[in-house]
Amino acid sequence: MRIEYDIKLGFKDVMFRPKRSTLKSRSQVNLEREFTFLHTQKKWKGTPVIAANMDTVGTFEMAVELAKDKIITAVHKHYSVTEWADFLKDKNDEIYQYIALSTGTGTADEEKIKTILTQHPKIEFLCIDVANGYSEHFVQFVKKARQNFPDKIIIAGNVVTGEMVEELLLVGADIIKVGIGPGSVCTTRVKTGVGYPQLSAIIECADAAHGLKGHIIADGGCKVPGDVAKAFGGGADFVMLGGMFAGHDESGGEMVEENGKKYKLFYGMSSRTAMDKHSGGVAEYRASEGKTVKVEYKGPVAETVKDILGGVRSTCTYVGAPTLKELSKRTTFIRVQEQENQVFKD
Repeated sequence: MRIEYDIKLGFKDVMFRPKRSTLKSRSQVNLEREFTFLHTQKKWKGTPVIAANMDTVGTFEMAVELAKDKIITAVHKHYSVTEWADFLKDKNDEIYQYIALSTGTGTADEEKIKTILTQHPKIEFLCIDVANGYSEHFVQFVKKARQNFPDKIIIAGNVVTGEMVEELLLVGADIIKVGIGPGSVCTTRVKTGVGYPQLSAIIECADAAHGLKGHIIADGGCKVPGDVAKAFGGGADFVMLGGMFAGHDESGGEMVEENGKKYKLFYGMSSRTAMDKHSGGVAEYRASEGKTVKVEYKGPVAETVKDILGGVRSTCTYVGAPTLKELSKRTTFIRVQEQENQVFKD
């Protein structure tokens, strides 16, 4: 047993220090970025926000709407081959730049993605997603995926440490998902005691990835637009959002009404709700590591997108960053003291 005494930080533990700026307006800030990916050398340009691959968020309807703002949707893995074919029928080529095909690491998953990618070769992104990215089986699956799909941009995760980021990049991933337990409907930290404060995970993993010319996604923990900005300020290339994109017309989840108010169900993919729906219940050897909550109905997602991107643009003006790429270079975080932290959190 050993203990690490270095301070580790979450989003609530810091604020941006404002700096002099030559920007006159938020409209001068460019939030689009262009990336060249490690293994394929393919280029991608867009707004580096991603809708999470949860069946209450990563829907086909969400993908169509977010593509208008050049935002990627990691489409959840529970759509069938037929449903994918129906969705992509008559779609223009642009949609393929803003969707990712999600998969687990089972034998059935492997066969399914082979079928979908054979039928729809224009899909660029493959998101290999497990709760625990530290298993040898996961590493080998990523390695095999690179061999089987050499022309695809592979997203892999989740992990929270630099050495695992490096290993996954070296075996074939282009982009690493960073985050264990920070999500609003994830209970991994409560059930297992495992986790890593999200901002420190982003900073350390970004440093490791960028040294190898790889990229990272900050996945989880963003509750407000300021958190999204902090993730970018900490060095994230992309930010993945679940809860912030839940509760909309385009989101999945059952609509319920209580006391005259409308809500949509939102749940983690390791929750009992998800496992009852997709796996016939929680297996005897495990516990659920997610919860189900009611999210107030928010209407069209377009308004939320404006709010998120507007907040990030405003952050950029406060620190003098004309582009999103410049934000991390212009970022100085101030640690919030415990007493202030409570006020800030409230």
